[in-house]
Amino acid sequence: MSLGVLHHFAFDPASRTARLALGEAKAAFEENPVRPWEPDCVLRGLNPSGMPPVFVTSERERPLTLCELPALLGWLEDRAGAPFLLPADPVERAETRRLVQWFARRFNDEVDAVLLHERLEKPLLRLGPPEARALREGRDNLKGHLSELENLLAQRDCLAGRRLSQADLIAAAHLSVLDFFGEVSWTAWPALKTWYMRIKSRPSFRPLLTDRLPGLQAAPHYADLDF
Repeated sequence: MSLGVLHHFAFDPASRTARLALGEAKAAFEENPVRPWEPDCVLRGLNPSGMPPVFVTSERERPLTLCELPALLGWLEDRAGAPFLLPADPVERAETRRLVQWFARRFNDEVDAVLLHERLEKPLLRLGPPEARALREGRDNLKGHLSELENLLAQRDCLAGRRLSQADLIAAAHLSVLDFFGEVSWTAWPALKTWYMRIKSRPSFRPLLTDRLPGLQAAPHYADLDF
């Protein structure tokens, strides 16, 4: 039985995180792929911001619309009745929240808003070819963030500590979109690569490896578990 309907855009990192989190919860759900920039997109009637993901479900026979990622992650955590993707350990819990904010703000602003604009949004919206200057800026910013992640994972099994958390799913979602375009030089980041291979092999991740967009070519290694 379906738990609800997830309205999402496959190459939106927040939407990818939602799919991963629902998969980790072993929740059966229906998917409705959307194109948020189109004027008749269903999101406009579900979420005042018009942004994905939106999960439409029910709670105790009452309709419930969860707009955007924090609402969905919080609901899954509450519904689990025990620590799910927020560790029980207070230190790891605090570190998870720090990393979640890091991706929501700095990584999104310094990397996604530059590289994904050039590599993803421009082709989809027919805004012209990528700009070399912007690509250099985004790639330089990405290297700084990857270095931080490499340092963390050289000392930890997972990003926030000993167990899988929201931080791992969010990081994997962001990096997987960039990896689709071949923007991550994995050989330069061995600890990060080992971590990503483990995440990529999880059942929840498998559906993401089939994502494609007409006119956009995936990197040759994108769907490989051993790359």
